[in-house]
Amino acid sequence: MAYSNTAFDGCNDQTDIGRVIRDGREVILQAFNWESHKHDWYNNLDGKVPDISESGFTSAWLPPPSQSHKPEGYLPQDLYSLNSAYGSQHQLTSLLSKMRQYNVRSMADIVINHRVGTTRGHGGMYNRYDGIPLPWDEHAVTSCTGGLGNQSTGVNFDGFPNVDHTQNFVRQDIIGWLRWLRNTIGFQDFRFDFAKGYSAQYVNEYIGAAKPLFTVGECWYDCNYNEHGTLDYNQDSHRQRIIDWIDATGQLSTAFDFTTKGILQEAVKGEYWRLRDAQGTPPGVMGWWSSRAVTFVENHDTGSTQSHWPFPSDHIMEGYAYILTHPGIPCVFYDHFYDWGSSIHDQIVKLIEVRRQQDIHSNSTIRILEAKSNLYAAIVDEKVCMKIGDASWCPSDGEWTLATSGHCYAVWHR
Repeated sequence: MAYSNTAFDGCNDQTDIGRVIRDGREVILQAFNWESHKHDWYNNLDGKVPDISESGFTSAWLPPPSQSHKPEGYLPQDLYSLNSAYGSQHQLTSLLSKMRQYNVRSMADIVINHRVGTTRGHGGMYNRYDGIPLPWDEHAVTSCTGGLGNQSTGVNFDGFPNVDHTQNFVRQDIIGWLRWLRNTIGFQDFRFDFAKGYSAQYVNEYIGAAKPLFTVGECWYDCNYNEHGTLDYNQDSHRQRIIDWIDATGQLSTAFDFTTKGILQEAVKGEYWRLRDAQGTPPGVMGWWSSRAVTFVENHDTGSTQSHWPFPSDHIMEGYAYILTHPGIPCVFYDHFYDWGSSIHDQIVKLIEVRRQQDIHSNSTIRILEAKSNLYAAIVDEKVCMKIGDASWCPSDGEWTLATSGHCYAVWHR
């Protein structure tokens, strides 16, 4: 079943996460890239907190906090050691304290799909965790990745011990750690890394126990392409997989809208017709369940120095003009905001300002006016009008004032 973006505009849970999702006015900054561990990162961010707050971001997503086998943080080992390549635990807690002072929530990158062992165990693999907090044995590792636990409840992350979330002792230990991050260290939001690796029912359990204010899951599946390598127009099955994951969390979590990214970065190459689906609505998760869709242009995996699925660099501002004026929850990438020059920074800030001043939110309505090869135009909540593409166009109905514009994009308000 495909969900609509109006059928579930609230949240079944009555805790703070329910209120934050219902409010729908989040604007997230991904506050790192793949190389950030090389640059005294916590101190770097500390100096940027005032600007992050003034720019209108409600939450900043930080890199994985725990000690890791690799400096980027995505191969964690000792979860309770927060002395990482990004800085010390003291620097981290100081940064989080400053963020609270400036009303920017801190988002922890939660990597619990896999964990690198300290000791060889069953099969000669590093699937034991001796000598560190959470000293699990091989029963904490799924049988399909070399452990003595149960089969995985999701997709395998190959090459490393995958955590067996079916084990009660594992879940209780994870919950204890998440509560510690939340209540002692001071993180407020969670981002679940490689969330397709284990059942979303466990995400529901972890959210309910740790009570973050906001969560987002990384459910990255390949889009649908034809035999010639061209992106299919219809991506309904792709966005449905993401929506199924959200629904399985008890509707408590949002998810990154990889469908919208995949379509948008093809559309800006001169195929803007892709931005209207067969029902006349946005073609990503945004079009079916906008209150749970975290839209983005780039992240540390797709862009940065990894560049696994990069957005066309000469169309970046068209991408931001789209996600920052549309329903959903937009997420801005650090590189674009801080490394691509003051012009890009200021253009993004202006788009965020328009979004906030006109009270565009995750459940805003959208009316698509044009979607053809060189032009996309839409009206959001009947008070913001926007266009992207190289075609000359401006709204003809009603009184509109140009709010901001740049190369191949323009935004108006009533």
